[in-house]
Amino acid sequence: MKTFFSFSRMELPCWGFLLMSCLQSLSAHNDFFTSIGQMTDLLYTEKDLVTSLKDYIRAEENKLEQVKRWADKLDLLTATATKDPEGFLGHPVNAFKLMKRLNTEWSDLESLVLRDTTDGFISNLTIQRQYFPTDEDQTGAAKALLRLQDTYRLDTNTISIGDLPGVKHKSLMTVEDCYELGKIAYTDVDYYHTELWMVQALKQLDEGEESPIDKVTVLDYLSYAIYQQGEIERALEFTKRLLELEPEHQRAKGNLKYFEFQLEKQKKTEEQEKKTKSQKTFSLIPERKKYEMLCRGEGIKMTPRRQSRLFCRYFDNNRSPHYVLAPVKQQDEWDRPYIVRYLDIISDAEMEKVKQLAKPRLRRATISNPITGVLETASYRISKSAWLTGYDDPMIDTINQRIEDLTGLEMDTAEELQVANYGVGGQYEPHFDFGRKDEPDAFKELGTGNRIATWLFYMSDVSAGGATVFPDVGAAVWPMKGTAVFWYNLFPSGEGDYSTRHAACPVLVGNKWVSNKWIHERGQEWRRPCGLSEAD
Repeated sequence: MKTFFSFSRMELPCWGFLLMSCLQSLSAHNDFFTSIGQMTDLLYTEKDLVTSLKDYIRAEENKLEQVKRWADKLDLLTATATKDPEGFLGHPVNAFKLMKRLNTEWSDLESLVLRDTTDGFISNLTIQRQYFPTDEDQTGAAKALLRLQDTYRLDTNTISIGDLPGVKHKSLMTVEDCYELGKIAYTDVDYYHTELWMVQALKQLDEGEESPIDKVTVLDYLSYAIYQQGEIERALEFTKRLLELEPEHQRAKGNLKYFEFQLEKQKKTEEQEKKTKSQKTFSLIPERKKYEMLCRGEGIKMTPRRQSRLFCRYFDNNRSPHYVLAPVKQQDEWDRPYIVRYLDIISDAEMEKVKQLAKPRLRRATISNPITGVLETASYRISKSAWLTGYDDPMIDTINQRIEDLTGLEMDTAEELQVANYGVGGQYEPHFDFGRKDEPDAFKELGTGNRIATWLFYMSDVSAGGATVFPDVGAAVWPMKGTAVFWYNLFPSGEGDYSTRHAACPVLVGNKWVSNKWIHERGQEWRRPCGLSEAD
């Protein structure tokens, strides 16, 4: 019987582990990190698992309490009995109870100890596990942190202590967290970020934080990452420190000799190498530099003269029947290209309804491959999107009609309302909404011509980051819940306005929801007549 119980107890958890592994491998790939909206569901999943885990802990504690009471009782009994065994068993009741205990009660205790209290927790975990994030989600979230660090020039300690602008719920990073970021960067051959995060992990270890990650492991990664960036002298210093902690570390001993040899060999050209490294590591293409500056709010400022030409007004679009009595608030955001913002243009109830309709349909946002035309995911577009029509809810038709009334453009040939939710560090790097001359087939299958204009609703405030920026002209439009911005992508002549190249900056803190309408050329012939010159 004892052998049987031991065998069952060893086999059941293994079976459960295999089942979980199978479910995980069969689960749909969700790209959780690309949408904060869908990530919120994971919090409720985790809350349910914690409840289940606490039930399991209570059951285990109850079981252990029973075993402890039994052990305490027998401890006193056996202590007394073994002082005078024969005298003790001379009492027939004691002899009877000994037989009873060993024949019955110890078997009952064995059953109690072997009783499996994990069923409820394991079954719940097995069901939920198929919806868990994948390795790609974890890596994607880590890379998003590195991207935010670069874009907003945040030092590792600021991120580690959670001291971000606009943040409500501070969260400290442990040594393991910092180490994990450094390791992911290392796997990506990104030695610059490997160094930053391994240094932070080492700093927290030096300050006394307890961790299963030891200094030797961190120093091993750190010295190699620094060496790969050409700083042999610093790599040598960290290698020596590693050997002080573990003198017989074979790789470090080999590296010590190699670094010393390389340092001696390269001393004469050290200054030139530092210059080359600096150019290689930190050089940014002009657009990228402008983009990141605008995201940080450091962009090109409009001259006072140009600023004086921007106005705010009540707008009825030439006495549109819907807005004669209740014109909307419109303000100029930029002059060239002309970008306007509509205030209080979508209600809280409408925004919540749109999010509610979109959330279960959110899928990783795609871009059109300019060569093949095939839709595919890209690392420079981190968000999830869904498409909504009037068939989903009459409210969508109401929203579309509002856009038509205010722009004066035909909506029948426009694309469906696209709803997007940005994930951790969610962004969309500089791009055009319209098809360029070298992309003649960009929207061919739609049969409605090029994208003449873009309408963009902001459906949430963002605590930090998340601006829509136009790097070529220096414009930055910041999210403001309940507003919408509008601009033309094409001149009246039909030529593309290249100054409308824009980007969605990474979301530093907060949750960014937008919805947009891409309006096409077909049907606008009488609503926006063609111009005669290219830039008309």
